[in-house]
Amino acid sequence: MKVLVTGGAGFIGSHVADAFIKRGDSVVVLDNLSSGSLDNLNPNAEFVRGDVTDSALVRRLFKEHSFDIVNHHAAQLDVRKSVADPIYDCQQNIIGSLNLLEAAREQGGLKRFMLASTGGAIYGEQDYFPADEQHPTRPISPYGVAKRSIELYLHYYHEEQGIEYVAFRYTNVYGPRQSPHGEAGVVAIFTEKLLNGEQPIINGDGTQTRDYVYVGDVVRAHMLALDKLSGSDIFNISTAKETNVNEIFEILSQHTTGGRIKSKHGPAKTGEQQRSVCAYDHAEQVLGWRPQVELRDGLLETVEFFKRKHSAGSNGHSSRTGQPIKAQTS
Repeated sequence: MKVLVTGGAGFIGSHVADAFIKRGDSVVVLDNLSSGSLDNLNPNAEFVRGDVTDSALVRRLFKEHSFDIVNHHAAQLDVRKSVADPIYDCQQNIIGSLNLLEAAREQGGLKRFMLASTGGAIYGEQDYFPADEQHPTRPISPYGVAKRSIELYLHYYHEEQGIEYVAFRYTNVYGPRQSPHGEAGVVAIFTEKLLNGEQPIINGDGTQTRDYVYVGDVVRAHMLALDKLSGSDIFNISTAKETNVNEIFEILSQHTTGGRIKSKHGPAKTGEQQRSVCAYDHAEQVLGWRPQVELRDGLLETVEFFKRKHSAGSNGHSSRTGQPIKAQTS
């Protein structure tokens, strides 16, 4: 099949692109490199540097390639930035997605649109734990609002234009190639600082919990959806397990410094959710998917990746250094 992976030079998108190529698919990666890295690109993918907000470029790509699958990972991912500049967030996330959907509509024949959505940011403060896909969606950030809006647009294009879709509501994804810069995931940030001998700061008392899912398990969900899903659907991709930030720090400190660097706490971030965890029963029933990589194993794999990157003298950006991730394909 001919596949477009937007954000395919980024953390999750590059692993997904690898899995498509491993299947024998022909992959075009569209990425503006605002957060992705050329180091992440699979050499067998065709790379186009550009932005999903460039409607002329997007339409040209669809005319040139006649895509079978769109796998959409390109996004403005920073929740705090979305709060500071909701218009920019809307342009990147909603308008960019609509450009892809309109180009797919004009092209015709698209087999499926696959969206990287979000779990915690869509559900907001949860009524029950873990949240399933029927939980009320009450996003408390423009980022969460945008992702839910795109899901609703997908439903519209499915009903009115016949475009099949699948939306994956990720919880906190971690693993090799995650960027430790900016508002990245806590695993990458802590790991990079610990390996540099720096002191990570835990926001607040560190008892806030998240649902950490390994990137290889996320990729496997995409591959299973290609083979097992008929019709359109939305799935949580999660572990249904809560882990607090203090626990994450302790494991990473042991893996990186033998526990030499102890935890240090700073002020809590305003508006931060205290608990976030999602159920994956629906994905298990429909796709046969469940998380396979245990947190401690995934964190060790992530630390080893960062260690190899440091040994190779990396400049701190994502890298393909090291072995392929575990559980990448079904």
